[in-house]
Amino acid sequence: MNFLIRLLVTALAAMLSAYVLPGVTIKDFTTALVLALVLAILNLLVKPILIILTLPATIITLGLFLLVINAIIILLASNLVKGFKVDGFWWALIFSLVLTVVSGFMHSIAGGDND
Repeated sequence: MNFLIRLLVTALAAMLSAYVLPGVTIKDFTTALVLALVLAILNLLVKPILIILTLPATIITLGLFLLVINAIIILLASNLVKGFKVDGFWWALIFSLVLTVVSGFMHSIAGGDND
């Protein structure tokens, strides 16, 4: 049940973030739900591999390279989800930052788990 709530909150946060950013478009809420699911899968499967492969760059940049990895995940999701479009790397980077802040705020309001 917690996964479904997180998925809905992330989809709503993605819609809100796309509304604010002119370089990102999401067709409708169904597309946002699919995007949230694809992002969850990519963050589960692809992101750890990218983090391990880019560990030296991440260490040298004191962790800031993780922002680049997040942008790459967003661009990959843009290629996988029809109806979700990002106009470039910088918009993907900004979208990932805004999505993180908005979804974190919304999760705290929704009463996220206390573990």
